Amino acid sequence: MQVKSTVKFDWGAIRQLEAAQITALEQTAEYLHTEVVQAQVMPFDTGNLQNESTFVDDSKSKEGKVTIVHNTPYARRMYYHPEYHFQKHENPNAGGKWYDDWLPGGSREKDCQKAYAQLYKRLTGV
Repeated sequence: MQVKSTVKFDWGAIRQLEAAQITALEQTAEYLHTEVVQAQVMPFDTGNLQNESTFVDDSKSKEGKVTIVHNTPYARRMYYHPEYHFQKHENPNAGGKWYDDWLPGGSREKDCQKAYAQLYKRLTGV
């Protein structure tokens, strides 16, 4: 018994799916940034850290990497020192390690995966 088959790839559709992966990744990073701000877990004194100095860097998204950047000299110190007494009048849940809930083991660890899946599905219709 002999079987013959021909496989043809729809490269246009494959490129669209790959582009949707990149877009969904960028939008997932924006989603996480928004979630962190809305959860009011980031320290807030003047609002500079949360509002002006935090942004999504998607310059390497084509390589599968996006970064949420805190562009202040004190962000690292505040993040890694949850023992500080953070002001809570603007953000009642403010503290250090404000991404912990979204990291593995955190209460919201699956949120970004779910957001990515929903975004990718919306973008592709798959």
